[in-house]
Amino acid sequence: MIVSSFLKWSETAKVGDRCLATKALTRAYAQGQMNQAERREAEAALALLMEDPSPKVRLSLAEGLAMVEHAPRSVVLGLASDQIEVAGRIIALSPVLGDNDLIEIVASGRSSLQRFVAFRCPVSISVAAAMAEVGEVAAVGDLLDNPHVSLARISLRRIAERFGDDPEIRARLFDRADLPCDVRQSLVERLGAALAGSDLVRAAIGSGRGRKITEEACMNATLRLAETVVTAEIPALVEHLRISGRLTPAFLIHALCTGNVDFFAGAVVSLSGMSESRVRGILVDGRETAMRALYRSIGLGGDLAPVFVTATQIWRAASRNNANVDTGRVTTELLQRHWQDAELQPSVAELLRLVESMHLSWQRSQSRDYAQSLVAEAA
Repeated sequence: MIVSSFLKWSETAKVGDRCLATKALTRAYAQGQMNQAERREAEAALALLMEDPSPKVRLSLAEGLAMVEHAPRSVVLGLASDQIEVAGRIIALSPVLGDNDLIEIVASGRSSLQRFVAFRCPVSISVAAAMAEVGEVAAVGDLLDNPHVSLARISLRRIAERFGDDPEIRARLFDRADLPCDVRQSLVERLGAALAGSDLVRAAIGSGRGRKITEEACMNATLRLAETVVTAEIPALVEHLRISGRLTPAFLIHALCTGNVDFFAGAVVSLSGMSESRVRGILVDGRETAMRALYRSIGLGGDLAPVFVTATQIWRAASRNNANVDTGRVTTELLQRHWQDAELQPSVAELLRLVESMHLSWQRSQSRDYAQSLVAEAA
């Protein structure tokens, strides 16, 4: 078939016939068995078909070329800018489209086209970054569902910043094992705010109590996160909690009482500005005066510093005896040793009250986890 004959024939051929001819031509072209002259003529015919007034013909062309690696780039780009039924198949499948092409499609702001980009296999880090930055919520949701996407941590953080209030996006992010811990904690806060503002929660238990319950739930979730965070992510979580005002004396002493010394030390390093080796040296072997000075350097007054010194001494004794830190025993000893201070100093009383409350909540959570594990074993 030469181009002139094809052009003349196409002027009078019915749409159905043109579709059949398009399928036959693309099938022959995809097989790659044409000589150079035949291939040149075939590509000229493909370019003509791209201008066909019938979307059915252009759709047949897109279907035939979507998976062809050697398809003419000019034809592929033309089809990618066609109406959605034609463009979608090319955008989702064509290997001819490079990252720059896909980033331009994402930047166009058309959610329907962005979603086709999100369906690709694979999606590179740079394309995913563009989607995280300017993608519409539906396309970002599809991106998170695609197991063949390479997402940088900064892209996950950007998605959380833009769409953390969207329940479906938030749920997808929570399900990701690679979600940075500070991003996870910020999503916990946004989930708590959403629950506290829920009409259902306000109607059921009142706005004041609902706010208190959700704040406690957020605190418990953050405590559990601090217990499981990997060492490399501790500085990021500490800094996030510090900026958000969550790195309170009650939070810190709970971490110490539960034996989460790595997190506690990371927090003290961030707040004091001292080196990690210096802080750990004081916590492990430092004298009481050095510990008091360390705790004062992170903003703890002379009333609260002794409570932290006591908790540190109890942790030291347990670690030197190769014993697990019993959170209940630490909490009990703190209450016993400082009850007189609590009677005289309201700040100590409030700290101990919070420590006991947090411990009880933590203990309930641990008991639930243990009970669920027994149920799972029995099943």
